[in-house]
Formats: sequence, structure tokens, C-alpha cells
Amino acid sequence: MATRARLAVVGLFFSNGFAYANVVPWLPAIKDDLGLSNTALGTAIAAMPLGALLLGMLAGPLIARLGSGRASVLAAVLLAWVLPLVALAPNWPALAAVLFCIGTLDSWTDSAMNAHGLRVQRRYGRTIINTFHAVWSVSAVGGGLLGAAMAGLRVPMPAHLTLVAVLLTAAALSAARFLLPGPEHTERGAASETPAPGAALPLLVRSAPVLLALAALLMMAGGIEDSAASWGAVYMRDEIMTSAFLAGLPFVACQGLMTVGRLTGDRLTDRFGAVAVTRTGALLAAVGLGTALLFPTPATVIIGFGLSGLGVATLFPLGLAAAGDIPGVRSGDGVTIVAWLARVGFLCFPPLVGTVADASSLGTGLLIIPVAALVAALLAGSLRPRPPKARQT
Repeated sequence: MATRARLAVVGLFFSNGFAYANVVPWLPAIKDDLGLSNTALGTAIAAMPLGALLLGMLAGPLIARLGSGRASVLAAVLLAWVLPLVALAPNWPALAAVLFCIGTLDSWTDSAMNAHGLRVQRRYGRTIINTFHAVWSVSAVGGGLLGAAMAGLRVPMPAHLTLVAVLLTAAALSAARFLLPGPEHTERGAASETPAPGAALPLLVRSAPVLLALAALLMMAGGIEDSAASWGAVYMRDEIMTSAFLAGLPFVACQGLMTVGRLTGDRLTDRFGAVAVTRTGALLAAVGLGTALLFPTPATVIIGFGLSGLGVATLFPLGLAAAGDIPGVRSGDGVTIVAWLARVGFLCFPPLVGTVADASSLGTGLLIIPVAALVAALLAGSLRPRPPKARQT
């Protein structure tokens, strides 16, 4: 049962990474079709994290009511069928509303599938959560490539995204057959059963320091992860004066080595522990990118962003796993709260870097990222497991 459940969770992670990635290559066409300015398109895209922040916390009650397995399948199917609406949006408000829904449903799927992945990990008795996130990274690249191919072949966008919705629905429903049955606390043992009705909120309050520390760790991780996508190409083009081809390599290096880090992260975690792996990775990201920014050349910048991706690879998987294992806190609640707060990092770091860059230079602004990595190294201790008796105080 555990093996089949693991494959089912792999399917959910693959579907989630694949979904919106198919939309990304169509954004220039959407911009032209709706006559949007760059600002208008950017504002519409910002509706996704806004939806996740405003409604993402509802994932906790949804998981508590339906279970993480059924909640992840339901959210995945709804997300799949919202995708074609992007192609049908007639104007900016409709596009922003659709993207708001995508952001909301993505956050629900994210929380639920991670919570179920933790159930499967407990069945295995060893770390496997990093592999799930590696699958997500690979599928995001695959979805982007498919979307680019469909756009390049001039396949009608509604037909493409409807086909994607059908495939994602089939994948989610297939996974549903093999997900783990029973209550969410089944694999946590009798000592870790879910709190009695009315006790969940007080236990969450007592665990607030741990949850906030984990959320801060993932905020830093979000800033590091986003830096290559948001600023890598701009830094290479404007500060180092490279070609368009070289400008795209920091993002490729970051994503490629992040996938490598997630594929190897489970074994390293079981051997050295989550705290040591996270702290070492954060320091690697700080040293790699910090050195590249102090001694900027095309090669050092590409290598530096690659090392930042390798270093940050395990932070999100291990942070969410730790949030789902806090004694006395329902796994779905812990994962949802920390994932929700972590999205603040994706929202805040790009404008913060941009503000500093406008006041001085982009190289100076990007120094915020190695600093964030050093903060993450200091927060790595929040991943240390806590004994069940800690929740009974």
C-alpha cells in the first residue's frame, strides 16, 4: 500500500508542477490579445499569490474535513478546469479573477499533497519528501516546454489548455485510487493523535513560535528560489552585458541544480539530519551567490546562481515536513500555516531587491539574497524534531 500511495503522491506533485507551467508560454499572446500593458499583465499575474494569501489558509479546514488525499484530488481537479478559462478571459478583470482562482487552488493543492506526502513518508520510516519536490521541478519544466511547443505550433490556446485539463483530471482521479485511507493522524501513532474538538486552536497558539520560525525559514527560501527567475537574466544583461543566451543560464543552472539537490536530499537527510543538511545548503547558497556578486563574471554568476539552487533545494520540503510533524498540531494545519506564510517571501523579496537596485545597483540589491541565506542557516535549528510530550504541557 505504501508503494502505491507513494506513486500516487508523485502523480499529484507532477500534475501540480505541470499545470500552470503550460500557461506561462502563452502570456505574451494573452498580453497582445487583451491589449495589456506590462504593468497590467504584471498586476494580473500578482492576483495568483494574492489568492493564495487571502484564501490559502482554508486548506487546513478542508484537509481536516476531507482528509489530505481527497482534498488534494479535489483541488487538483478544480485547478485543472480553471486553466482553460485563462484562454477565454475577455478582459483584464476576468483574467485577474481566473489567476486569483488558480493561485487559491494551487495553494490548497500544495498544502494537501504535502500533508499526504508526509503520511506516506511516515509509512516508509525514512525521508522521501525531497523526491516529491524534485518531481514537481521536473514537471514544471515539462509543462513549460509543452506550452512553448503548442504556442510555437499555433495550436489554439483553448484547445491546448482543455487537453491539459483532461490529462490532469485523469492523473488526479487515477492517483485517488491509491492514496492512503483513514484519518490523518493514523501514521503518527497513538501518542500523536489529532487534538479533540475545540483543542486545535489552543495547541496552534502554543506552537506559534515553532511555526513562525519555520515560516521565516521558508520565507528566506522563497526569496532565494525566486532570485534566479526574477533577476538572473536582468543582472547578466544589464550589469555584465552578456548575450541573451547567456542571460538565461542563471535560471537554468539554478533549476537544474535544485533538482539534483532534491533528488539526493532524502539520503543526505537520513544520514546527516535535516538541520545539518539545511544549514549546510543555506551556507552554500550564501557563499556561492555572494562570491559571484563580489566578483562578477558570466561564469561566476551562472555558477553562483546554480549553487544557490543546489543549496536551497531541501529547504522547502524539509520545512513543510517539520511543520507537519509538530506534536499536537494537525499535519494539515501545520503545513498550511507555514506554506501560507512562506508565500510572503515570494511577494516581498522581488520589490525589495528592486528598490535597493534603483537606489544603487542591481548587484547591491541582490546582496540581500546571500544575507537571506545566512538567516536561513541560523533558522535551521527550527527543523529539529520535537518529542510528543512537548504538546501536553
